[in-house]
Amino acid sequence: MPKGKQLKVVVIGGGAAGLFAAIIAGQAGAAVTILERNQRVGKKILATGNGRCNLTNTDLQLSHYHGQNPRFAVKALQAFDNNQAIEFFEGLGIAHKVEEEGKVFPFSNQASSVLDVLRYEVERLGIEVVLEAEVKGLRRLDKGFEVLTKDGKEYFAHRVILATGGKAAPNLGSTGSGYALAESLGHRLVEPFPALVQLKLAEPFLKQIKGIKFEGLAEIIVKDKSLAQAQGELLFTEYGISGPPIFQLSRAAAEKLKSKQEVCVKVSMLHTWTKDKLAHYLQKRWQDQPEKSVHFSFVGFINKQLTPVVLKQAGIEDMHKLVAELTSREKEAILNILQDWRFQITGTNTWTAAQVTAGGIDVRDIHPATMESKLVAGLFFAGEVMDIDGDCGGYNLQWAWSSAHLAGKNAAAD
Repeated sequence: MPKGKQLKVVVIGGGAAGLFAAIIAGQAGAAVTILERNQRVGKKILATGNGRCNLTNTDLQLSHYHGQNPRFAVKALQAFDNNQAIEFFEGLGIAHKVEEEGKVFPFSNQASSVLDVLRYEVERLGIEVVLEAEVKGLRRLDKGFEVLTKDGKEYFAHRVILATGGKAAPNLGSTGSGYALAESLGHRLVEPFPALVQLKLAEPFLKQIKGIKFEGLAEIIVKDKSLAQAQGELLFTEYGISGPPIFQLSRAAAEKLKSKQEVCVKVSMLHTWTKDKLAHYLQKRWQDQPEKSVHFSFVGFINKQLTPVVLKQAGIEDMHKLVAELTSREKEAILNILQDWRFQITGTNTWTAAQVTAGGIDVRDIHPATMESKLVAGLFFAGEVMDIDGDCGGYNLQWAWSSAHLAGKNAAAD
């Protein structure tokens, strides 16, 4: 590039990673244009953290990240960590607070405030934002790139940052459109699948127990081996099971389902009780009121809507028989259901319900210290478009900030 000529950077995608990369490149002196396919930028930011925007997490360990090569994320996370993210947003006016499990939120409790300050900084830096600009082609030129939009417009860029997101939440603009652009320039794709999503179950009785919530422990089981577990509020739905623990476990389940393995979820409704303590408690409950029916004996202990299903699963056909008539075998079966209830997983919920994408552009073809393509000089990547995804709790937004920081900084470098 001739000396003295301002470097032109085009950022494809105006989500969290795209806005952040554009700001970093703009602060470094580049002339930046954001091409966003939606009618406004940052739509997905507004949905994060249940509308509160979980900015990052105080526990920034690599174990919270996934992909075929999660270690790829190390350099980006070290170059711009959670403390730097907090400091950056504080500098833009976002006071923060730390909640349970290290989750960091804006003090305002509004995701809109995060988007507001990012948009303000974009405007302050004079970054051009082109809305309803759906990119359909990306061509390498001798001295840069030609970016083509669906409406026939062409944009020249010395450097391009691909920040198009994944396929999760297509209603917010994530359609996986960036994959084809990267593949057209030789990049490989790790097949994407929904993560941080509800699980579908095979059982026919789900309509009977839909809407029931309880604090419990969930575990993903493959060939009688536990792959992962998480505890918290669980929710039965018409199609399966949901709740924060299920979101955390969904990736492990989906990965095994992809390889055609049989996957179960083990639900422990009384995981804080030992089996002996539970057996003793139930035995006393039944002995104190032997004239009650088995069904009525659970009133006040577990959800009434759940009782008939639990008893049927325990093999008790007549739930109106007296507790005095329960056999030792039937009592043991009830105990097992309450602490080790297993459901076959048939799949995950759809992309529309997913919070994040697992899979994406293969990171083997990207430099971890710069986010630049190893195949195409001047092409950079930021955020969810790559094969890196994080757990619930601010980890995915931290990846957006960290990867975008490297991409923006290096794309703007001479």
